[in-house]
Amino acid sequence: MDPRILERIAEALERLAPKPAQAVDLLAADAFIWHPNPARLEPVRKISRVDLSLLVGVERQKQLLMANTLQFARGFSANNAMLWGARGMGKSSLVKAAHAAANAERVGCLALIEIAREDIISLPDLLRVLRGESRRCLVFCDDLSFEREDADYKALKSVLDGGIEGRPENVLFYATSNRRHLMPRDMIDNERATAINPGEATEEKVSLSDRFGLWIGFHNADQDAYLAMVEGYAADLGLVIDRDALRAQGATWSTIRGGRSGRVAWQFVQDLAGKMGVAVP
Repeated sequence: MDPRILERIAEALERLAPKPAQAVDLLAADAFIWHPNPARLEPVRKISRVDLSLLVGVERQKQLLMANTLQFARGFSANNAMLWGARGMGKSSLVKAAHAAANAERVGCLALIEIAREDIISLPDLLRVLRGESRRCLVFCDDLSFEREDADYKALKSVLDGGIEGRPENVLFYATSNRRHLMPRDMIDNERATAINPGEATEEKVSLSDRFGLWIGFHNADQDAYLAMVEGYAADLGLVIDRDALRAQGATWSTIRGGRSGRVAWQFVQDLAGKMGVAVP
């Protein structure tokens, strides 16, 4: 065969081959974003988060996640965690706040690494990058769920199971989802209807959630919890306003929005701060 043809084939194969991951410096920042192509960890200089004390109405959830996170940060084994339930109730905020609290107790002990839902299939590649690193890492996927004909859940299942290599001892996986079982009900029902063994097909889908050792549920806020969130955010921004007026305006805002949650409380306080001429940092 013509050597020039062989050379062109080799060049084409080289272009198709995935680029090796860049050298990792997990001490460059406390948080990173994972990019699978080309494989790299992008440092995050300033993490968007709220203080743990501002997360009101989720005391039991804070206690559970903090205990698990601190256990891991102190060098002991801990569980992968799934935070599921009502929208806007602080699931992702709690993960970031727990990371900050752990690093406040043990400076620099944990790196927070965010992986996008659409990149979850590359999770095994990320773990290979992190394997053997001395710094402990929380790998975090926000708003995780799977749709019909979506096979990416198999990559996650393999990671949670450990596979032949096992999960790296320096890595813990946290995820948030509005769904308890990560799959829409019609997807699970369709698997049951079309499978040779419906029970096994359903178990395959539902059991993905079971592979998280720690499940933490979040529920809609009642009026008292919602107003406590409003007061906490207003105090943190230093808003000078009569308490009764603040609560009345906050209640009206939630009625217009059609729901009560930490996100709704924060949106109200942001609007109020703007009207009062107070800059939100």
